[in-house]
Amino acid sequence: MSRLALVFALCAPLSAMAQIDARFVEGAPKDTFTFVNSGCALGAATVVLDMTGSAGGLIFDTEGGGAGVEVFQPFESVSGDVASVTVSDGADVLSLSVSDWPEGAEISFTIDVDDVLRHGDLGQTQVSGGEIAGAEVRINAGGASGFAVFDNTRRATIRGFCGA
Repeated sequence: MSRLALVFALCAPLSAMAQIDARFVEGAPKDTFTFVNSGCALGAATVVLDMTGSAGGLIFDTEGGGAGVEVFQPFESVSGDVASVTVSDGADVLSLSVSDWPEGAEISFTIDVDDVLRHGDLGQTQVSGGEIAGAEVRINAGGASGFAVFDNTRRATIRGFCGA
């Protein structure tokens, strides 16, 4: 075995790595968040979306007559083993509990996200990539955690050790 191969063998990670690809898709009237686990089984997990640092000052608009603009959409699970969600109308943080998150599984949901700074690229009711940039997604699973920040392409990638 060459020295280089031996070094790589000795430095190989002992645990598989999880990779969660997060994506935001602007839609009218519902916006969609999708999280794909392309790494390894995570078991039970918590996903937190924190819009506090978003360039557009984004909030979740879940009720009529509240903090949002024009239309509203409550949280609606589309795929994945969602156990519970915590989000209030006008909040800038959403917490989602997942019962089980196997490798290759997708978690997605719809909700309405609005720009409260009132100067968005597409108006207050539509969110551009530049407006979600800076929002953070955090994942905790089996004692392991990771986070990433959304960029101008409406994407964020979390890499970390498996939780299960």
